[in-house]
Amino acid sequence: MINIIDIFCGCGGLSLGFQNAGFNIVGAFDNWDKAVEIYNKNFNHGAKLIDAYDLTPEYLGSFSPDMIVGGPPCQDYSSAGKQDETKGRADLTLRFTELVCAVYPEWFVMENVDRILKSQTLPKAIALFKSTGYGLSQVVLDASLCGVPQKRKRFFLIGHKHEDDNFLTSKLYVGLSKKSTTIREYLGDEFQTEYYYRHPRSYARRAIFSIDEPSPTVRGVNRPIPPCYSIHSGDATKDLNKVRPLTTLERARIQTFPKTFKFSGNKTDLEQIIGNAVPVDLARYVALHIKEYIENPTHAPVQLQLNLN
Repeated sequence: MINIIDIFCGCGGLSLGFQNAGFNIVGAFDNWDKAVEIYNKNFNHGAKLIDAYDLTPEYLGSFSPDMIVGGPPCQDYSSAGKQDETKGRADLTLRFTELVCAVYPEWFVMENVDRILKSQTLPKAIALFKSTGYGLSQVVLDASLCGVPQKRKRFFLIGHKHEDDNFLTSKLYVGLSKKSTTIREYLGDEFQTEYYYRHPRSYARRAIFSIDEPSPTVRGVNRPIPPCYSIHSGDATKDLNKVRPLTTLERARIQTFPKTFKFSGNKTDLEQIIGNAVPVDLARYVALHIKEYIENPTHAPVQLQLNLN
């Protein structure tokens, strides 16, 4: 059994995906109390409320992890954030890198938005990982091609000790589905609506979507339809009487959290926590390919199967 610790665990999307793929989560850490509270309602091992700068290699090493996973806060790279690396959150990417290199587990997985590829921080992290002895595979995955009913591109950096670079890259790409997963394909008629409103960043963009397409990226913002909303040419329907916003828990389902996952807290916090999470089945997709590589490095790529909940 491969033992994992999850840094910046949030409410547990990355942890649950790896757990569902057969890995053993032995520890998790985050500094947002509301997210940690939800995490601890859903995992037996529990998460510790702690700042990443208060974590020490000695403490993390006491868990004897074979792998460290984590998604350092992405707001300084994200299109939904300020895209300003001087704000301080980009330093948490380097903090994650420093902790991994100091503990030096056999594997690590770092997740982030795809815009990190344009950052000044990523090359620094890569240089440190490589100088420590990790071979690296870098991929940008569209979650909708990984069994998630959502168009959400995410960057993954996967490291393995003393390995050649790109050891897993082609398998992760070859294993992708040929078509995007729609909400109806994943959830059937669970939402009991054909159309829904997703608040756009700009009213120059469409805001009404069909369940017969993948959802746009679930963000930390969820608002009702404005009374003055004007139909966009790209909207899935022109009849606003057939449209409603999704509930908070419906958005969690699009993030592929199971119905049994326990959420708590006020709506504002929940929307942000759910929007920040790694989609469970996207994490599972990556985890299954790592597991297959560990068990048989020359085996054919994992074939995608929807994990219907």
